[in-house]
Amino acid sequence: MVLVIDVGNTNITFGVYHDKELRASFRMMSQTAHTSDEYGISLISMLTANGIAKEEIEGIIIASVVPKVMHALAGSIVKYIGKRPYIVGPGIKTGIKIITENPKEIGPDLIVDAVAGYELYGGPVLVIDFGTATTYIIVNEKGEFCAGVVSPGIRIAAKALWQDTARLPEIEIRKPDSILAQETISSMQAGLVYGQIGQTKYIIDQMRKESGYPKMKVVATGGLGRLIAEETPEIDVYDSALTLKGLDILYRKNRKVQPQAPEFEE
Repeated sequence: MVLVIDVGNTNITFGVYHDKELRASFRMMSQTAHTSDEYGISLISMLTANGIAKEEIEGIIIASVVPKVMHALAGSIVKYIGKRPYIVGPGIKTGIKIITENPKEIGPDLIVDAVAGYELYGGPVLVIDFGTATTYIIVNEKGEFCAGVVSPGIRIAAKALWQDTARLPEIEIRKPDSILAQETISSMQAGLVYGQIGQTKYIIDQMRKESGYPKMKVVATGGLGRLIAEETPEIDVYDSALTLKGLDILYRKNRKVQPQAPEFEE
């Protein structure tokens, strides 16, 4: 079995794959500081709760956009599972060529999404990840990462509303019954959800137009991606596990070489 770990700005998502099948997935918050022991004990507990023994884990791969958690997290894996993880970054074989102006600026999360989008759905493909930030990336028919857009995620927009305005409350993010809202909460929900839908439609249209790929497939993923995808006909596929699938693909591409991660033993 392969343990894949996606460290995002809000959550750390864990997945366990066996023969390309997702056997289990679970999460913990990434914004709370933990020691390596806390990570390790939590990880073993979550594996056990899903009927998976640590001895069944043959390898681990991590993609992280939160550098400050990496020493403790990777150290916990070495200490409690006894294996060094692969870290998505320099030295990892991806099969994707990055042809943007500065390839070193491309984050591990975008690389993983690019690999998954291209390997699973072919190219050209536009992958949209509705996470803390909403990201749009294009991989062309030759497997080249050629363009990307980053915008504030819907949760960031919602947080800005209730934190930066004196009289607006914290609300649940969901689509209201009508855009013709008549009270505060549904007014906010309408602005957030329909605003994100409108932005998504426009960015897809412009990226298709300017890239020269007017019919390229559009694949969405991420926490609130299903809500937006259901209201956006320009999105062809919603794949909730796309990033985890990408990590599993990357592990299989690299498993014949030793992990390049530094030593994390304390």
